Amino acid sequence: MRVLLTGASGFVGGVVARRLAASGHEVIACVRQVPEPGATAIQWRAIPDLGSTIDWAPHLAGVDAVAHIAGVAHVLDRSDAEMEARYRAVNTDATLDLARAAARSGTRRFVFMSSVRVYGDADRGRPFTADDPCTPVDAYGRSKLAAEHGLADIARETGIEAVVLRPPLVHGPGVRANFLRMIQWIDAGRPLPFGAIRNRRSLVGVENLAAAVECLLGHPRAAGRTLLPSDGEDVSTPELMRRIAAALGRPARLVPIPGGLMRLGLSLLGRGADYRRLFGSLAVDSAPLRDDLGCKPIATLDEGLQATVTWYRASRTR
Repeated sequence: MRVLLTGASGFVGGVVARRLAASGHEVIACVRQVPEPGATAIQWRAIPDLGSTIDWAPHLAGVDAVAHIAGVAHVLDRSDAEMEARYRAVNTDATLDLARAAARSGTRRFVFMSSVRVYGDADRGRPFTADDPCTPVDAYGRSKLAAEHGLADIARETGIEAVVLRPPLVHGPGVRANFLRMIQWIDAGRPLPFGAIRNRRSLVGVENLAAAVECLLGHPRAAGRTLLPSDGEDVSTPELMRRIAAALGRPARLVPIPGGLMRLGLSLLGRGADYRRLFGSLAVDSAPLRDDLGCKPIATLDEGLQATVTWYRASRTR
C-alpha cells in the first residue's frame, strides 16, 4: 500500500512511519524539515507549515491511503484569540484541505488522529464510547472535533473512507510533557501527594497506537468508524506511578493527601486543570477496535512503561 503520512517527525508519527515501512508499505512522509538521508524505505517530502496553503496533489499521486497524524497541541505565549486561530488553522482547516485533496486524487482511505479531549473534562462514571456526546472545553479539543465533523461531511460528499482515532494519554520512548515529568519526579524519589486518588484512566502505548493506525489503513470494516485505542487496561494514577517506580527500580513515595485539599490548593494556584488530569477518571472503551476489528495491542501497559523507562535512562546519559 502507498501511504501518505503527515507528522512523521513527531513522537507518534515517527513510530507510525517506521512501522509502516517495516511492514513493506511505501511511505510518503510529508514534513516541514526533511531529515538527513539514510538507509530507509521512507520517501521524505518537504511541505510548508500546515497553517499555510499546501499543494497536496504532487504528494498524493498514486496514494492508496492517508494517515494524518500531524497537528499542533501546545500553543504558548499567545493570546486566547491567537491560540484558537492557530489550532483552527492547523488542526481543523489543514485536515480538511488534505482530505479534500485526497478525495480529488482518488485516495480510498483517510485515517485521522483526533483526541480524547473532544469529550472535555467530564467524568461520566464509565468508559467513553464513540457514541458519547462531545463537549470540548479547550481550543485544542474544539479544533479536533471541528475537523471530525468536517471530515464526515467530506466523506459523505466524496465517498472517501474516513476513520477517526481518539487516543487517550500516549506513552512510550520519546514522550514529553506531563508523563515525562511524572517519571522524573518518581526517579528523584520525591514524596508525591497522590496516594489517596481513586480514579481510572486509560493509556495507550505509542507502539500500540501505531499498530492501530496500520490496521485501520486497510481494514475493510473500518470505514466511517470512530475508534478509541488503549492498552486494554485501566489504572489509577497511584497505580500508574507504582508501575513506573517498579520499572525504574525505585520506591513509589505516595502520600495520601485528601482530594478536596488538593483541589483547593491547585485551584488557589490557578491550576484547576491539573487537578482534573491527575485526580479525575478518563477511561475509554477500546473493545470495538480490539474485538470487532481485531486491531489488538501488541504490547502490555507494563511492557510499554518499561520501554519508556529504558529510553528515559538512555536519554539522560547522552
